[in-house]
Amino acid sequence: MRALLSLAVIVAVFGFALPKIANFSDVWSTITEMTWIEIGTLALFAIWNTVTYWFVLNAALPGSTLSQNALVNQASTAVSNTLPAGGAFGVAVTYAMYSSFGLGVGAVTLAILVTGIWNNVVKFGLPIIALGLLALTGDATGPLLVAALIGLAALAGAIVLGVLVLASDRLAAKVGAGLARVAAPVLRLLRRHPPRDWDAAAVRGRARVIDLLRGRWLVLTVATLVSHLSLFLVLLVALRHVGVSEDEVSWIQVLAAFSFGRLVTALPITPGGLGVVELALTGALVAAGGEAAPVAAAVLVYRALTFLPPIVFGGPAYLIWRRTRHPDPVPERSAVTTAGATG
Repeated sequence: MRALLSLAVIVAVFGFALPKIANFSDVWSTITEMTWIEIGTLALFAIWNTVTYWFVLNAALPGSTLSQNALVNQASTAVSNTLPAGGAFGVAVTYAMYSSFGLGVGAVTLAILVTGIWNNVVKFGLPIIALGLLALTGDATGPLLVAALIGLAALAGAIVLGVLVLASDRLAAKVGAGLARVAAPVLRLLRRHPPRDWDAAAVRGRARVIDLLRGRWLVLTVATLVSHLSLFLVLLVALRHVGVSEDEVSWIQVLAAFSFGRLVTALPITPGGLGVVELALTGALVAAGGEAAPVAAAVLVYRALTFLPPIVFGGPAYLIWRRTRHPDPVPERSAVTTAGATG
């Protein structure tokens, strides 16, 4: 059912919604008018954007190497971008690959948790920053205000939950027990075992998170910001290369549209937000003053350069991993010890 829903959404967007905004023949003509220098610079920005996330993983998972993070990132993202509920399968691939490199399950779980929190803080914080910048220039609009309020509410909730967990063992245990009560009916519907000892797990998790962040919070924060802003730069450069000028759509308006598009991806309607992101970005940028065909062309080029490469390189990354992975099962390391390493 999820696969059919995803397919229906993708067909509706590319078959009906986007053609209503821009004529695809005009879009293709705009793309083919780009010079080789423009295409080359865009490709370089896209490559840099891909590489930046390897540093995020490196910061969150002490003991991992940049080459290992590259293989895991490409293979897991390929799965996430091609399968319905691909994020869950991507996590499974992540566990399998890192475990074969000798990294403990506890350390990998901690890295997934921390990178998820940092990514969502940036994702939910960007609409607030964009709205503030637009307010200073007098360009704030109703839809952007709604997006910023959604981001603010989600960010506030995440911060409050994080503070409660990190403040003390007692509060961490209460949060864990509360989450267990919320999860219990869902797990019963799925015919899974009810949650047990989530309060103790939250306390252990608190110790591991504090141990990791004590020496790595700054590099993790900087790496996450650079990763998100590098993705934004791919979109901005694509717009400028197809002829959408600063006078038509300012960089602040592009940032606002980008942050709204990132917010949309929080809802996993289709793999990698395929179709949904294109529609959201195109609609927002056209509403901001951009001409339909060039805007749609830039959005499609941006998405091609950021969505497709992991799919193309994910297969080779998986094959390389199969040839280089550890041949024997590796005993799990202590998660606290691994998280506290500085290598």
